[in-house]
Amino acid sequence: MTDPVIDAVVFDYGGVLTTPVADSITAWLAADGIRPDSLSAALKEWLGRNAEDGTPIHRLETGELSAQEFGALLAARLTTFDGTPVEPTGVLRRLFAAMGDDERMYELVADLRAAGVRTALLSNSWGNTYPRERLTALMDVVVISGEVGLRKPGPEIYRMTLERLGITDPATAVFIDDAGPNIEGAEAIGMRGLLHTDAATTRTALAALIPDLSPTSEASA
Repeated sequence: MTDPVIDAVVFDYGGVLTTPVADSITAWLAADGIRPDSLSAALKEWLGRNAEDGTPIHRLETGELSAQEFGALLAARLTTFDGTPVEPTGVLRRLFAAMGDDERMYELVADLRAAGVRTALLSNSWGNTYPRERLTALMDVVVISGEVGLRKPGPEIYRMTLERLGITDPATAVFIDDAGPNIEGAEAIGMRGLLHTDAATTRTALAALIPDLSPTSEASA
């Protein structure tokens, strides 16, 4: 039995269509003099696999907390090397400041569209600003967690995205993310999951599933 033809590819945003989020976080911690272990402890409690429902990150991603409210909560959990408090205003802006577009991934999205494959963005928002004009020009569907009140890896947000794409069989859609739990959430409803590490590897993996997609980009050729 042959695998279903891939009709759609769904992309995460931060760390997939952009440069690595971890690199931006590292730059922010250094610039603000924040102890990395204090951030790691907060992330483990609020975002780890064993985190209870309704943590500040969960509420930020579903739009229940504003970026300003979350920033105040996060800043209160962080400690600095010199003992000064972390400025809560603009903390998320500073966290994402060093994150930029990965042009190779945008080229991949365009090549998928040219090959007749539908594309979508599915992102858990941390109050960051999205390049809306560029995304809507390339994506058939854009789903932002804070705008729909749902978040990955809950099954409802994947189903919503597929419904908006007009996809009835989840096996005909690939979901790409840089976070394992989000991949697992997509696979749980029948989508094919692809863990993103870099543009070249992701393109090669998709080309193995989509015959009309070149395994190499023009930029790297």
